[in-house]
Amino acid sequence: MTHLNDVKDIVAGRHSDPFSILGLHKENGKFIIRVFIPDVHQIDVIDDKTGYKIVGLKPFVGGEEVEGFFEAIVPRRTTKFAYRLNVRQGDLTWMVDDPYRFGEVLPAADLDRIIQGTHWQLWHALGAHTITHENVWGTHFAVWAPNARRVSVVGNFNLWDGRRHVMRSCGNSGVWEIFLPRISAGETYKFEMLDAKWQILPQKSDPLGFGAEHPPANSSIVRDLPQKDWSDQPWMAKRGLLQQADQPISIYEVNLSSWRRAVDDFGRRLTYTELATQLVAYAQDMEFTHIEIMPISEFPFNNSYGYSPVGLYAPTARHGQLDEFRALIEACHQADIGLILDWVVNDFSDDAHGLNQFDGTQLYQDSAQIEPSLAAKNSQSFKYGQPQVENFLIANALYWAKEYHIDGVRFKISAPLDHSSHSNLTGKWLPKNRAEIDHSPAAKFLRKLSTTLGSEAQDLVTMVEHSAPSKGISQATQNGGLGFNYRWNLSWVEGSLQYLSEEPMHRKFHHHKMSLGVQNAFSEQFILPLSHDLVDKGNGSLFSKMRGSIDEKFANLRAFYGFMWGHPGKKLIFMGGEFAQRSEWDHNQGLDWNLLETDEHEGVQAYMRDLNKLYKSTPSLYQLDCAPEGFEWIEKDSAEESLFIWLRHGFKTEIPIMIIANFSPDECVDREILVPTSGKWLEKLNSDATIYGGKGRVNRQPIEAVRPQNAGDDDLGQDYSIKLSIPPLTTIFMQWQR
Repeated sequence: MTHLNDVKDIVAGRHSDPFSILGLHKENGKFIIRVFIPDVHQIDVIDDKTGYKIVGLKPFVGGEEVEGFFEAIVPRRTTKFAYRLNVRQGDLTWMVDDPYRFGEVLPAADLDRIIQGTHWQLWHALGAHTITHENVWGTHFAVWAPNARRVSVVGNFNLWDGRRHVMRSCGNSGVWEIFLPRISAGETYKFEMLDAKWQILPQKSDPLGFGAEHPPANSSIVRDLPQKDWSDQPWMAKRGLLQQADQPISIYEVNLSSWRRAVDDFGRRLTYTELATQLVAYAQDMEFTHIEIMPISEFPFNNSYGYSPVGLYAPTARHGQLDEFRALIEACHQADIGLILDWVVNDFSDDAHGLNQFDGTQLYQDSAQIEPSLAAKNSQSFKYGQPQVENFLIANALYWAKEYHIDGVRFKISAPLDHSSHSNLTGKWLPKNRAEIDHSPAAKFLRKLSTTLGSEAQDLVTMVEHSAPSKGISQATQNGGLGFNYRWNLSWVEGSLQYLSEEPMHRKFHHHKMSLGVQNAFSEQFILPLSHDLVDKGNGSLFSKMRGSIDEKFANLRAFYGFMWGHPGKKLIFMGGEFAQRSEWDHNQGLDWNLLETDEHEGVQAYMRDLNKLYKSTPSLYQLDCAPEGFEWIEKDSAEESLFIWLRHGFKTEIPIMIIANFSPDECVDREILVPTSGKWLEKLNSDATIYGGKGRVNRQPIEAVRPQNAGDDDLGQDYSIKLSIPPLTTIFMQWQR
C-alpha cells in the first residue's frame, strides 16, 4: 500500500529514499509500478523486449489526487522485467526510461574505500560517467554529501527540477548515486540538495566533474575522459629521472590566458590546440626543460589566476575541451619538455555553486577562523584531517598524473597549512612552534600526500612553495621531512632582488645579500623561482626592478640571469622575463611581444636561450645542484668591487666551470683570478656580448693559467691564476680546457 505521506514527500521533493517507493516493487505477492513525472496526463508501461503495453498507470488516489504521481499493479507478471514508459502530454507522446527501475552501480569495495578515505582513483567512482548499465546506456552520477537529507541531479533533461531525479543514498558511505538512461556526454548538470533542516541549498557543480561550462556560467558538463593511445612512451619512460637532483631543470612558468592572445580575433585567448603548437615550439626554441602552467582547474574569477578553484578535476573551458588539453601535454612530451601543473591544495573558491557549505555543512572547509590572505580573496581552506577530503585532494593529483600524464605538481603551503595558527584569545594568526607543526593535521596530510604520491605515482615530481623558515620540505619522511622533491628558495629571491634594487655604487654595503644564498643552498633541494608573484598587482616587472639608465637596466638583468643560472638550484622564470618585459604582468592581455622588434629585448631573449643551452649541456652546472661539493667559492668577499666568483663542479669526471659576476658599474681591468689548476680557460658565455645587447667586451681567446705573481714556494703546484677584463654589470662563464 502506498502511503499518502510518502507520495506527498516525493512530490514535494522531501523524500530521502525514493528508490524504496518509485520503480518496480513486489508487495504482497504482486508487482506494482510507481512513477513521478509532473505535468503529464498519461503514462503507459511498455515491455522493453516486445514493445507491447503491459499496463496503463493511474493517477494516485489516496484520499486525494496528487499531481504527477502514477501507479498500477502489474498483471500476469511473476518475475522482474525491463520496461520503458510511454508518456503523453496533450497531443504529444514520447518514450522515457524510468531511472528507478535500475539497481545500484557502485560496488561495495568502492564505497568502503571512500569511507576509509583511501580511494586513490576516486574519479572512477564519483562524478558523472557514461556507462552501459543493465543493458542500457546512460550516465551514472555519484557525489559525496553525507549530511544532506536529499540529493538530486538536475539539468535540462529534467527542467532543473530537483524533485524528478532524487538519488539513492549508498548506506553509511555518504555517497549518493543514480543512473540516468539515455543521458550522454555534453549534458549540463548540477546537484540540488536539502540540508539537515530540509532547507534547499544553492545548486552545486560536481566536485569531481570532468568538464564545466565556460565562466561565468557554472554548471558541470558530462564529459568522457579522452580515450586514445598516447605517443609519449619514450618521455614517460624517463620522466622519473627528474626527481633526481642531478638532472637539469629549467622551468618556463606560463599563464595560458595571457602568454599570447590571438592577433586576428579580437585578442581572444589561445586554445589548447593553438598552445600545443605555439607555446611548445617557443619553449623548445628557448631550450627550457619544463613548462609550468598556472592553475587550469576550473575557476570562476579571472583575477584569481586560477588559485581559487571550484572544479579541481575539470580543465578550464576557457581554452577548449579535454582532448585538446591532453594534446597540449602530448605535444610537450614529443618536444622533450615536461609539463608541471600549479596545483591548488590549500584553498578553494567560496562561490555558492562550489565546495563552500557543500551539503549544508562545512564539509570541505576548515571550521576554524579563515586565514586573512584567504578571506581577502574570498577563499576557504581545506579541512585537513578529514579522510574523505584528503582523499579528494590526493586523488586529484593522481588524476592529473594518470589521466593526463602531467609530469609534476607545484603547490603552495600557506599559513593554515603549516606555519601559523589562529588564536581565539588575540584574534590573530600566530606562529606555531615545532611540535605544533609536526603534529598538526596539515603536516600529517602533507606526509600522507607525499607518501601516497610516492607509491601511486612514483615518477610524479612534487614542488612546494613555502615562505616559512621551517626546513625538511624536501627531506625524506623517514628522516623527519615532508618527502617532496623540491622547494622554492624564496629567501634567495628576496635577498637577490633587494641587492639589485640598490644603486650599483652602494651595492658593496649589501654584498652579503647575494652571497648569503649559498649558505642555505644545500639544506633543501631548491628551485630558484622568478615567478609571477614578483611581477603582478603593482610589483612592476623584473626589468623595472633593475637600477640605472635603460642600458644599465638591461645589463643588470642579463648579469642577474647569468648569476642565477650559475647558482646552485634548479631554475624557474615567469613568461616575459626571458625578453625583459617592461611592464608588469596583466592577465587580461598578452605579453608585449612587439618589444622583440628592438635589439635590446631580442638580445635578452637570445641570452636566455643560450643560458639554457649552456646549462643543459654542462653537467657541472646541475649534477651537484643540491650538494655542497658541487660549489666552491673563489671570491665571495670582494664587496668593494661588487664581484662574485665561484666554481661549479659536477661528478668527478666532469670539467668544472667558473662563474664571474660583476655587479659594479666599473670595469675590472686585467683582474687576476685564482683558479684551481693550470691549463687554459675558455669563455663559454658573456652577458656583455653584442648579440645580447652588450658592448662586446668579450674574451675570444683561451686564457692560460699561470702561477700567481705573489705566490710563495709553498703555493707551487697548488694555485694558478688567470687575468681577464670583466665588464661592468656582466656575468661570464669560463670553462677549463683539458
